[in-house]
Amino acid sequence: MSESWIAKPTGYFDNEIERFMHGLIRRNEGEVVFHQAVREFAESVIPFLSEHQLYRDQYILERMTEPDRIIIFRVTWEDDQGHLRANRAWRVQFNNSIGPYKGGLRFHPSVDQSILKFLGFEQVFKNSLTGLPMGGAKGGSNFNPKGKSDREVMRFCHSLMIELHRHIGPDRDIPAGDIGVGAREISYLFGQYKRLENRWHGALTGKGLSYGGSLVRKEATGYGAVYFVQNMLEHAGIDLAGKKASVSGSGNVALYAIEKLLDLGATVHTASDSGGTIYDRDGIDRDKLAWLIDLKEKRRGRISEYAEQFGAEYRAGENPWSVPCDIALPCATQNELDLNDAKELVKNGLLAISEGANMPTSAEAMHYFLEKDVLFGPAKAANAGGVAVSGLEQSQNSLRISWSREELEGRLQGIMKEIHDKCIVHGQRPGRSVDYKTGANVAGFIKVADAMCGYGAV
Repeated sequence: MSESWIAKPTGYFDNEIERFMHGLIRRNEGEVVFHQAVREFAESVIPFLSEHQLYRDQYILERMTEPDRIIIFRVTWEDDQGHLRANRAWRVQFNNSIGPYKGGLRFHPSVDQSILKFLGFEQVFKNSLTGLPMGGAKGGSNFNPKGKSDREVMRFCHSLMIELHRHIGPDRDIPAGDIGVGAREISYLFGQYKRLENRWHGALTGKGLSYGGSLVRKEATGYGAVYFVQNMLEHAGIDLAGKKASVSGSGNVALYAIEKLLDLGATVHTASDSGGTIYDRDGIDRDKLAWLIDLKEKRRGRISEYAEQFGAEYRAGENPWSVPCDIALPCATQNELDLNDAKELVKNGLLAISEGANMPTSAEAMHYFLEKDVLFGPAKAANAGGVAVSGLEQSQNSLRISWSREELEGRLQGIMKEIHDKCIVHGQRPGRSVDYKTGANVAGFIKVADAMCGYGAV
């Protein structure tokens, strides 16, 4: 394969990128987050396409950015006061060229078609990078589970599955959890699916261990993000042990990223939620982390309670990025880290960033990190641990077996190392740090593109 495209000067392909984006924006008006995700991908792939006539002749990039289908439906449910309520739900089945659709369900008031298209698009290439046979999809609803009783959440999930069950299955589309969809929601969804289909099979992942779930699934995304930053640092000749880390969020991804950072000898000083950030100057140790996990997973409390319990600093309405650190792991939500945050992190000596959430870094911040030679692990690569173990859960369900925790952690660690190495192949910058963004985009693209070319006009 020719690598002359890598050597083209910055801006050489700008006109081609703008032409492509003009058409995409015209076809997808108002879907700003989706536009952002596609532009980030196109910036890497369009230069690569200049050396690959087959992909250009078959308009692969144009076809890849169009979902296979989008299913939109109403979910009517009854609240505890006996009132009938309605929400909108979607399933964006983006691309199944390399396997059945796979991707999470998100319940949050911010959910709309643009967000789900962005997430589904990213999922296609994230799944490709894992090496597992999984296509990309995403779904969810603008339903807000916060403040709802268990019975209300159950009624909503059961109602949603009445429509969704027609479109999913182990060889068709396998949803999982995401923001607002944890073990409780997956349990209700799977129970209703089983009742409607009158059969038990692995149509959802993230299930409880007593009914087909996998060990390490809850921890997998956070663990994977840490394994990825460990690989980046090792490739650069830097040891993770002894480094200071800032983590945003306090959901599953953040909590278990903190756990794995502690395992590998780093010190973690921050966590956050929608209310603000805690800055623990002494570091979040294992006892404090256990308390925080109980707070967030069982009591569903606020991060400010940690500050009260342990005497840490609480910064209301702020994110963690003003805290000096060697490593940053944004694990909350999209576009949480902007250009000003990036400049503050670089000024304070940041070495590496690993995206635990989906596209948590703004486009401007991402380009700034790359310009400053900060090791930047994009979500397509760094965030792939969760779906990797979801894929392993599918395998266990199909084989009717359960693998041990040690075996699953070993497989996860191996998958993250393989993803890292794929990024190295396509992200080399002579005399500079590896461009992991380009490496992940091109490596993820090639596998899907080759499958699409093989199928012909489908």
